[in-house]
Amino acid sequence: MKETMIQQVMTAPGKITFRDVPVPKVGPDQVLVKIKKIGVCGSDIHVYHGSHPYTSYPVTQGHEVSGQIVALGEYVKDLKIGQKVIIEPQVFCGRCYPCLHGKYNLCEKLKVMGFQTTGTASEFFAVDSSKITPIPEDMTYSEGAMMEPLAVTVHAAKRFPDLKGAKAVVLGCGPIGILLIQSLKALGAKEVFATDISDGRLALAKELGADYVVNTMKDDYAKALVEAFGPDKADVIYECAGTDITMDQAIQNARKGSTIILVAVFGKKANVDLAKLNDSELDLNTSMMYRHEDFVDAIRFVNEGKIKLKPLQSAKFAFADYNKAYEYIDNNRESTMKVLIDVDPSEE
Repeated sequence: MKETMIQQVMTAPGKITFRDVPVPKVGPDQVLVKIKKIGVCGSDIHVYHGSHPYTSYPVTQGHEVSGQIVALGEYVKDLKIGQKVIIEPQVFCGRCYPCLHGKYNLCEKLKVMGFQTTGTASEFFAVDSSKITPIPEDMTYSEGAMMEPLAVTVHAAKRFPDLKGAKAVVLGCGPIGILLIQSLKALGAKEVFATDISDGRLALAKELGADYVVNTMKDDYAKALVEAFGPDKADVIYECAGTDITMDQAIQNARKGSTIILVAVFGKKANVDLAKLNDSELDLNTSMMYRHEDFVDAIRFVNEGKIKLKPLQSAKFAFADYNKAYEYIDNNRESTMKVLIDVDPSEE
């Protein structure tokens, strides 16, 4: 085992350096993971541009991650060296009201690796065994690194409890929107209607499960929705774009008494029509990250072939080229889905 390793550090918005640090020692309840792949998330991009409201610098990033166990703490009995795993990046207190009632994703003191505490962007990472979830041996590390965003969408989909046979709308076909389309279908939704302003993203959404798509820059969303679902419209609308425009589309075109679920993170305070929300007695729900069972379902859906991840993998960059990954995303916004960092290029 090496004594030192390379670790990524974002010292300020847009500035990434690398440093040599000691390979961490595992505690008795921890495992040491050799990091294989890291996904770049929309929230990471906010950090890169200095617009993330809950992250300060310097910070080591990396919360969408896969790897292989290379060392075990003395008390760890249910995991083994060589196992393919993913890391659940939430750090929670376990003592506050949400934690004590099973909703640790809402912990009063929640920290997320790569944002409020050290992320996984290093050659090795020591972590409590409770945050480790094994993945199937035939799942690639690239797919493993996408389990975190997929768990986000599985959790969001479940926030509407009556999906069996439901008609759903997904506003916004970025990576989360397209993963959500697939999650909704995997959980029993009958039909999914998707919107975006990119024909390329809509084509991918259609390929991966959307029954109807509309480019809202070219066609009227309200008219297209009724044409697709009839006058009763949708049972549930998921907002995945995080803009006033799309939230207004959701509120103005929801069936009275139906549900809107906010999945996207708004970068600034929203200016929306709450009077219409009230007048239509709409249920405005939200979704925050995930819990362990969402990872379990995400892995199962991929393993069963219900969710496809490879079509969303846009590009890979070497660990040393972390900064180039962000430049690529900035220069290819419309066509980019998921960019991966190849910490260990020896295995896919």
